[in-house]
Amino acid sequence: MAFDNESFEEEENFAEMFAATEKQQESSRIVEGEIVEVQADENRALVGVGDKLEGILSLDEIRGEDGELMFGAGDKIKVMVMGYYNERPKISYRKVLEQQKTIDFIEAHKEDFEEIIIEGIITKKNRGGYVVEADDVSFFMPRSLAAFKDGDEVVGRKIKAQVVKVDAAENSIVVSRRKLFNEERKKKKEIIDQLMEDDVIVEGTIKKITSYGMFVDVGGVDGLVHYNEISYKGPVNPSKLYKDGDVVTVKAISYDKDKRHLSLSIKAVQSDPWAEVESELDEGDTITVTVSNIEAYGVFVDLGNDIEGFLHISEITWDKNVKNPNDYLTVGQEIDVEVIEINSKTHKLRVSLKRLLPKPFDEFVRNYNEGDVVTGTVTSLTDFGAFVRVGSVEGLLHNQDISWDKNVKCKDVLKSGEEVEVKIAKINTEDQKISLNRKTLLESPIDKFATTHKLNSIVKGTIRDIKEFGVFVSLEDGVDALIRDEDLAPLVKEELVAGQEIEAAIAVIDTRRDRIRLSVKKLDYIKNQELLEEINDNTSNSLGDLIKDKFK
Repeated sequence: MAFDNESFEEEENFAEMFAATEKQQESSRIVEGEIVEVQADENRALVGVGDKLEGILSLDEIRGEDGELMFGAGDKIKVMVMGYYNERPKISYRKVLEQQKTIDFIEAHKEDFEEIIIEGIITKKNRGGYVVEADDVSFFMPRSLAAFKDGDEVVGRKIKAQVVKVDAAENSIVVSRRKLFNEERKKKKEIIDQLMEDDVIVEGTIKKITSYGMFVDVGGVDGLVHYNEISYKGPVNPSKLYKDGDVVTVKAISYDKDKRHLSLSIKAVQSDPWAEVESELDEGDTITVTVSNIEAYGVFVDLGNDIEGFLHISEITWDKNVKNPNDYLTVGQEIDVEVIEINSKTHKLRVSLKRLLPKPFDEFVRNYNEGDVVTGTVTSLTDFGAFVRVGSVEGLLHNQDISWDKNVKCKDVLKSGEEVEVKIAKINTEDQKISLNRKTLLESPIDKFATTHKLNSIVKGTIRDIKEFGVFVSLEDGVDALIRDEDLAPLVKEELVAGQEIEAAIAVIDTRRDRIRLSVKKLDYIKNQELLEEINDNTSNSLGDLIKDKFK
């Protein structure tokens, strides 16, 4: 809403209403009085104001900056009579001073008042508008010129407003917040229109730095330089480069009319170093860079032309267990890296350090062979085994290769960081994987068993498990053996249960494949053979007698 004649007439009516109301409510008049008595205990003075009337004046109104009283009993003093309370005049010395300041303000600015902008606090609200106090001067702001929303709490609020009228006769000054807004909005539009013209470059002053950018004052208009628009390096922390009050050269890049947001850019003023990168560098090139920043996920490197590349943590070394880049690099360190990606659209450059280093697997293959017995360090334990570092690579020690006891797992007997002796079982050059074995370095229970047992020996064991193809039997010293279905006769498989003791003959001992097979059928045959041999050796006895002896 522009400040036109109609609103000005309305403002005049409000000003008159304000003045009339003040006069009616306060009956203000300035008189010269005399201090009759100073009552320090009650922090007041009695002042004669004529007609044998004495008003009460607070001593706080006549104290100097040092706290001492500026007047004493018998002194003449000008006070403002503002009505009566309990038949005593209500008086104020401070109001006289304020009124004088108002008079002085009007006298000083009666010719140029429309150029004056005041900043004050709303101290009172009445039917016509608001009273604004600034530098001990009272200003009146009509409701129509206040530009407040209905329901706004305004008393005590600090505002800026423009002086629109001074009236020496009425000793009043009228201000408008609405006109100031209109003027500022018009000025801001002119500045923004000028800034949005092509190739307009201006200087601005940093007013506030935040985590997401900087607010910069350009000719009285605040614009935001987002942290992406500070440098071609990418997002940067503005507080590390600038401070409040610094002057920067910027260019306007966009303006949101709905939100009234002006976006500025510092890097748009500079030449684009990416043009040089795209023309001079190719993927696969080796370049020298400087470590500029280290984060938990990787390292930023400076190419020296306001461009940063990113070295991901996985590209620092061939070691897969990198936990902190700080363990390998330091800020300010110069390193050679290989360019692995140049993205012209997103202006991102990725580099690799490890690709310039010897591959650990190739080095391992040169130094080790399958069958070698080595000492490694356990790096991690899983449900299926353990990873063991041998030299600069890791091999897998599977659970089935940790012990001859099939119930033992790696995490049952090993700890991370522990050294363990293992045998290199297999080197898979195609997949770059290494298989390790520990149990082959230990004495096999079956090898030990074979030293004390031979084929056809009769053994006793306990049924451990019953499968579709046979029965597993636990023998001494943790040795397992298998009785296949066809070797169970004359026993009936369906009548067998786990935990049952069983007797059988050794049918196979295969130490190379770590297997033992038993046979009940063979046991039955052996026993029958022994019986026949005994019969043949004892010719003096009849067959019937021998059979009777066997079954007694």
